[in-house]
Amino acid sequence: MQARRHVDHTGEDTGIDLAPMLDFVMNLLIFFIITTSFVKEPGISVTRQEAQTAVSQEKGNILIAVRPNGEIWMDRRQVDLREVRATVERLHIERPDDTVIVVADRASKAGLVAKVMDEVKLGGIDEVAIGAGSTASE
Repeated sequence: MQARRHVDHTGEDTGIDLAPMLDFVMNLLIFFIITTSFVKEPGISVTRQEAQTAVSQEKGNILIAVRPNGEIWMDRRQVDLREVRATVERLHIERPDDTVIVVADRASKAGLVAKVMDEVKLGGIDEVAIGAGSTASE
């Protein structure tokens, strides 16, 4: 006859398994990182023209600023008019749903703003808006 051993399980570490909770938290983190939209700031501030018909637009991920002296700013750096199309094409490949807002200073030349908008459209983005301040007081 064999002697039976009595094993005492009270010495084992009994704890809560945190792996499912960590998996859930990591999935939430990945979801929020993927769904976040990042705004490409122009890198400078301009004095926008005010308009009575201006409406707030939530979309507009790429901002292009046009200064009164003819400088064009995109993605926090100054670019030449010839670089606008290539930069927009690069940003459009990264995120195809982006739209562009051209924020022109009130003293900037309308011809330059029109050329910038043409370059944006040639870069593949059809939705181009001009940024303006609102004079309507609500």
